[in-house]
Amino acid sequence: MTPPKAPVVGNTPDTTRGPSAVCVCLVTLTKRADFLRASKAVRKATKGLVLQARKRKPDETDPDLIRVGYTCSKKVGNAVKRNRAKRRLRAIVREVMPTLGHKGWDYVLIGRAGATNDRAYIELVNDLTYALTTIHGPAK
Repeated sequence: MTPPKAPVVGNTPDTTRGPSAVCVCLVTLTKRADFLRASKAVRKATKGLVLQARKRKPDETDPDLIRVGYTCSKKVGNAVKRNRAKRRLRAIVREVMPTLGHKGWDYVLIGRAGATNDRAYIELVNDLTYALTTIHGPAK
């Protein structure tokens, strides 16, 4: 299956939206040890989510990758609500991480009870942007 092409308006590609989801070098964290290492690193809590971030050692994995993990506790709700919260977190990561995420870092996004599902999408994007700029400093 071929990846989708970037939307085209007229003769030029539509660049008003963020980068295409197919061009992102994001890898999903799956191992419990990776989540535990990230939990001991720097964190930033916002109204809609909690971001944990950790710079990987050069010998751990490919230093050119951004790795992201998603988690929601049972406080968020039943399985349907937790999965919806994680889908929303994945969507904002696809939009924000290509520009503000740093290569060689692990990020874990934790959904918050009531807020992750009920908050407006643009507010979640702003929450993640704020958390990343707080952790890394403003983009250069």
